[in-house]
Amino acid sequence: MIYFLSDIHLGSLAFPDASAHERRFIRLLEKLGRDATEIYLLGDVFDYYYEYFFRFKSPFPKVFATLKALTDKGIKVHFFVGNHDIWTFGKLARETGVVVHHKEETLMVGGKRCFLAHGDGLGSTDKKFLALRRFFHNPAAQFLFRFVPPCLGDKLGYTWAKHSRLKEMDGSMPYKGENREELVLFAKEMEKNDHHDFYIFGHRHIDLELQLKTGAEVIILGDYFKLFTYAQMNETGQVGLIYDI
Repeated sequence: MIYFLSDIHLGSLAFPDASAHERRFIRLLEKLGRDATEIYLLGDVFDYYYEYFFRFKSPFPKVFATLKALTDKGIKVHFFVGNHDIWTFGKLARETGVVVHHKEETLMVGGKRCFLAHGDGLGSTDKKFLALRRFFHNPAAQFLFRFVPPCLGDKLGYTWAKHSRLKEMDGSMPYKGENREELVLFAKEMEKNDHHDFYIFGHRHIDLELQLKTGAEVIILGDYFKLFTYAQMNETGQVGLIYDI
């Protein structure tokens, strides 16, 4: 089996019990590892993650150990950076064996042509968000932030992220409809010149399975802190959401 999940937001200060949430995610990874051949983590696994210059130990050692156990079994684990965990510079890949993707990609998965991405910025017209995204992805800004003491960087990062989680947990990110949802519109535009079997996204924290007129399917994975959803591709190449509740 092949699995896709995103938006776990480990470590969020908005969660009543972040440790319990981490344990639940680890149990999910262990369960998926029983029959998985590949696992795709499509971003925002961490609510905030930065590989600081002055920190040598992972802030999520149990998650790292679980990922390492999966890759040691021969399961190929892909990690697509999200807008909350952009800042990995090699440590995550070295310590866990995951394959890190720093941008969206088209890959053959289970014999199907899949466009895979976290989804932030794709189809967006929000100038403020796009400007902030460019700043976060700027190599010079990323490098300079590595010299910030982790205690200060963590406080800034987790506090910033907390406001987003609280807003989203209030249900303020509803599905906009096929003709207004940015990721759906992005997929439709892509389909005009480049057909895919699946477009699989995270980021939006909505659970969506939508077939386009071209036959392509758009899957938005939901999240694993409120909806507790992920997707499975079976042996016949069909993809469907699973609710882990």
